[in-house]
Amino acid sequence: MFPYETADVVPLLEELDEWRALLDYRGPLPRSWEGRLRRDLEAEAVAASTSMEGVPVTVEEVHHILAGDRPATTAPEDANLVRGYRDAMGFALRRADDPSFRWDRELLVALHDRILAGRFSEGAGRLRTTMAFVGDSATGEVVFTPPDHEQVPTLIDEAMERMEVGHPHPAIGSAWVHLAIAAIHPFRDGNGRSARISASMAMLRGGFKLPEFTSLEEWWGRHLHDYYAAFKSLGAVFEPKTDATAFIRNHVEAQLHQVRALDLRERTQRQIWFVIEEAVEDAGLDGRVANAVWEGFFGRDVTSRYYRELADVGEVTAATDLKGAVAAGFLAAVGAGRARHYVTGPDLYRLIGRRFEIEIADSGEPARTQLVGTLMRRSEEAVREWPRLSSRRDA
Repeated sequence: MFPYETADVVPLLEELDEWRALLDYRGPLPRSWEGRLRRDLEAEAVAASTSMEGVPVTVEEVHHILAGDRPATTAPEDANLVRGYRDAMGFALRRADDPSFRWDRELLVALHDRILAGRFSEGAGRLRTTMAFVGDSATGEVVFTPPDHEQVPTLIDEAMERMEVGHPHPAIGSAWVHLAIAAIHPFRDGNGRSARISASMAMLRGGFKLPEFTSLEEWWGRHLHDYYAAFKSLGAVFEPKTDATAFIRNHVEAQLHQVRALDLRERTQRQIWFVIEEAVEDAGLDGRVANAVWEGFFGRDVTSRYYRELADVGEVTAATDLKGAVAAGFLAAVGAGRARHYVTGPDLYRLIGRRFEIEIADSGEPARTQLVGTLMRRSEEAVREWPRLSSRRDA
C-alpha cells in the first residue's frame, strides 16, 4: 500500500537527525520553562488541528479551556472536542512509551474515541459504515473518494501491519501513516485529527520525543494551502498503489520547517520567560505570578479562575497575586466583579525591554512585535554554533 522511494528525502532526514542530536545535546530545560513551553505548544497544536476540522476556537480560547476556564464565546460541545483532542495527544504520548506497544486497529479506534470526546452519536471509536466523500469546503466540490466502507477494516489492518513492520526512518513512517489514514478515511468524522496524531505517535515511537518534532499540527494550521496541496498526489479516487513519495517529501520538509521555527522561537521565548521571572522576583512577588505576566506579555486575557488553574492556588491567593501584578505595572485590571479580567499592563513592554537593553518606542502589540523581533534576530546568531545546520539553512 502506498509505495515510495527514499533517495530524494535522504538529505532531509539527515538534517532532521542532526536537529535531534542538537536539541538532545541541549540537555534538560529548567522545569519552570519546560512546563511553560509544553503548555503553549500543546494549546497551539490543539487549536490548529481542531480549527482545521471546522471547530471554531482560537489559541487563547484553547489556553483557557485546557485550564478549566471555558470562555463564554466557546460552545460547550466545542470545548469538549478541544479537551478530547488534548486527551488523545496524551494517550498517544503514553502509548508510545509502552513496551507492549503495537500498531493495530484497536489502537486507532481508541485514539479516535478520545479525539471525538466519546461522542457516540458522531461515531466516536467506531469505523464508518457508510460511503464517504471528501469535499472542498469553499466550493462544495468532491475532491477525493475514499474506499467503500466494507473495505475499511481490511485496509486499516493492512496499514497498521505496515507500520508494525516499520519504515526506514521515523519521519517516513510519520508521513506514511498520516497519508494512509487520511486516504482510507476510516471514520465518519475526525479523520484528519486521527491522521495527524498518528503521525506524531510515529515520531514519538522513533525517539523524536521533543515537542519540536511532534507538534506539526501548528505548522500545517498556518500553511493550509500547502497541507491540502500535498494530498493532491492521492488523485481523485482511493488507489492503494498510488506513489506516496511526493507526500512524504512534503511532510518531511514541513517537519524541518517546523523544527527550525520552533528552535528559534524557543531560544527567543526562553530569554523572555527568564527575564519575566526576574522582574516578578524583583517586584517582591511570588515566582508563580510569572505565569500571569507571561499571558499578559502575549496579549492574552487573564481571569482569576484561569490564573488559579495555572498557578494552582486558591481564590484569595490569586486575588493577592493579580493585585500585586497590577501594582507593579505588569498587568492592568479591566471590569469588576465576575467580569473582571487582566490585560497587558501599561509598563510591561518597557520594563522587559529595558532588561534586554531595547528601547521600546511604542505600546501594545507594536511594542511586543518590536521586542520579540529584536530578540529573534539576536537568537538567529546561535545557529552558527551548529555549522552543518547553518550551511544547510543557507543553501
